Amino acid sequence: MATPVSVLRLPKGPDSNSRGFDPKSPRFIALCRTSISTSAASEMDPEQLQKEQHARSVLRESFLRCLLSMTNKKVQFHMHEKVKVEAMFGASDIDVLNFQVSDLQTPIGVQKEALIRCQDVISYTFDV
Repeated sequence: MATPVSVLRLPKGPDSNSRGFDPKSPRFIALCRTSISTSAASEMDPEQLQKEQHARSVLRESFLRCLLSMTNKKVQFHMHEKVKVEAMFGASDIDVLNFQVSDLQTPIGVQKEALIRCQDVISYTFDV
């Protein structure tokens, strides 16, 4: 059964080697608006903040497990302009900005190896 999966982009951490989050960074503010404003985070109820952080970690873990489970499987990507392409999924870069695929079948032909920019993907489906 094919399950559509939307792409979630998370910001880089406060330093170049970090996978954490800097809630004051322009990238975080632009890409990840939260229910908790970054300026009010310190004044926020600690219990509410902990619940939101837990929800984020659960979503992140399920997304990473999804990426792992689609390795070496046929994936159909739904892109802008109602374009659908199919390819064998290989890997994602650490920032989840690109997908590496093989045997990319496009409306104009087949590409043996390719990179798909994640910002061009609306959703993707694959058989579990």
